[in-house]
Amino acid sequence: MGSCCGSSSSEQGPDVVLSDSGDHVMLDNGTVQVVISKPNGIVTSIKYGGIDNLLEVLNKESNRGYWDFNWSQPGQGDNFDVPSGTVFQVLSNDGDKVELSFSRPYNPSSSWTMVPLNIDKRFALLRGSSGFYTYAIFERSSGWPDFNLNQVRTTFKLRKDKFDYMAIADNKQRVMPYPDDRNPKRSQQLAYPEAVLLVNPINPALQGEVDDKYQYSSDNKDIKVHGWISKDPLVGFWIITARDEFRNGGPLKQNLTSHVGPTCLSMYHSAHYAGEELCPQFRNGEAWNKVFGPVFIYLNSAPIATDPEDLWQDAKEQLLTEVTSWPYSWPASPDYPKAAERGSISGRLLVQDWFISTDAFPAAGAYVGLAAPGESGSWQTESKGYQFWVQANETGSFIIEHVRAGTYDLYGWIAGFLGDYKKDGEPLTINPGSSLNLGDLIYQPPRNGPTIWEIGTPDRSAAEFYVPDPNPKYINKLYLNHPEKFRQYGLWERYSEIYPDNDLVFTIGVNDWRTDWFFAHVCRIQNNGNLAATTWQVKFQMPSVNKDDVYTLRLAIASSNNAAIQVRFNDPSTSSKPLFDTMQFGKNNAIARHGIHGLNTLWNIAVPATILNAGDNILSLTQRKTGNIFCGVMYDCLRLEGPATPTTTCQVAQ
Repeated sequence: MGSCCGSSSSEQGPDVVLSDSGDHVMLDNGTVQVVISKPNGIVTSIKYGGIDNLLEVLNKESNRGYWDFNWSQPGQGDNFDVPSGTVFQVLSNDGDKVELSFSRPYNPSSSWTMVPLNIDKRFALLRGSSGFYTYAIFERSSGWPDFNLNQVRTTFKLRKDKFDYMAIADNKQRVMPYPDDRNPKRSQQLAYPEAVLLVNPINPALQGEVDDKYQYSSDNKDIKVHGWISKDPLVGFWIITARDEFRNGGPLKQNLTSHVGPTCLSMYHSAHYAGEELCPQFRNGEAWNKVFGPVFIYLNSAPIATDPEDLWQDAKEQLLTEVTSWPYSWPASPDYPKAAERGSISGRLLVQDWFISTDAFPAAGAYVGLAAPGESGSWQTESKGYQFWVQANETGSFIIEHVRAGTYDLYGWIAGFLGDYKKDGEPLTINPGSSLNLGDLIYQPPRNGPTIWEIGTPDRSAAEFYVPDPNPKYINKLYLNHPEKFRQYGLWERYSEIYPDNDLVFTIGVNDWRTDWFFAHVCRIQNNGNLAATTWQVKFQMPSVNKDDVYTLRLAIASSNNAAIQVRFNDPSTSSKPLFDTMQFGKNNAIARHGIHGLNTLWNIAVPATILNAGDNILSLTQRKTGNIFCGVMYDCLRLEGPATPTTTCQVAQ
């Protein structure tokens, strides 16, 4: 660990001691002291590395370190709840570990409207550990009232006089504004409350920048370690997620990480970048149980002269230690299965696309996962159960280890190929201790005929398209010359500036989608401030057309927010009946949240040859919804396929 001071659990170090003062308990292992309100289960103090309390001492005790969630009754508004425990239990106290439970049983006779859930919050401190763990069990019994679960997370509010440097990835680290900088006297609110322009920040170097917590979102698959660093003394506060089986929406679901506060989040369940489809509905007395976590709150420190980067590198090394320790052996809850109670599954995924090769070939780098049984692609909106994902190697081989016993379907997708894979046949049953080898599996991506032209790469993202520079008035310096340029604020307005009068026209064989295809199909802002529908055109040539044939247009959508796309061929009038209309779909809100993707949707549209020409052709795509500037789609890939018996030559966009 170099010059850093931090450690995982070991047999070395003093006993873990539990002290009870009546309304608080303290866990102390000689390295870290954690104080939790009793029986509420709110973390009120964390002492470590020469700082008496890493949490914001200016906040009320109830607003420092806590679990919270959002829920709603059917047809009712959203409720925010910081569950306060009513029952306190010591589950383990043997010198090596203290594990505590702060539970709130459901009381149908409560004087206030209570979510129909038993909620059990757990905290654990181990001998020699430079940090502590937290997890929770949410449970409802059969016959309880209906409700929707909209969000679940753990929140830590750190001291603003200490923690000002945030790190969420190797290339996403920076000195952050103070929370006071977001006050009306120091900032200007932009298009929504979360985004502000810093006009008079405490740190003058930040003047003119945008602060927006959504700029620091990441995919589930990338949210492994993130947190904050105090420069004096040099102390790091990190949330480490060794395994994310309990998160909803799969590996591409985006979630918040850390943001101005300084706030550090562990997001377990949310609808961000996807919409209400990810809010599970519990109806007709359905019983349910889910364990969220454990996650590790890791603390490290170093002498003042040390490069703060060392703390980040040490935190990443600790992540590797936590990964090798998963599933943890210490949790007392029987709802968290240990290694011997889990199973594994393996196989090899191949791709068979006759347009590329008549033989199946390895699905190198494919994402393969287990999720609740459902339709192809249903893992994107699955939220009640657990998901287990890995990335196949260069031969397409995969092994998914430490899977909870249960019934699953096997899903997958491969960058470069349209559509979603789902294993045929009955769902798979994983038993404790089982090891299931599926052998070779073959994915046949959607294909009716040869590719005539294609725009973009089917990778479930719009990142490969043209992302403009931000308006100089609305920059975040972190994302200047950054691969995630799409995180900049206000890029949706740039379309109207680049195309003030006429919409985008893309000519196959002439234009390059990396520089000429705007990343988001949004409305145009007119001079009077009103919004207008926009029609993008794709011009292409076909040397010949057999009028008896049927072609296929495939529109892979990386994200949609209340958009509706009308499709026309060789029809200049947007008032005429379209060949196809998606109708309004999607509430991903990824355009406003700088997300570059949300839920992936594939539209397969039959195109009769009678509306195509031998020679020049124009595909028109009209985004007709103008409810607000954020109505629009981000395309993943567009492809026109010829009929099964090719009568055309291949013409691929650059």
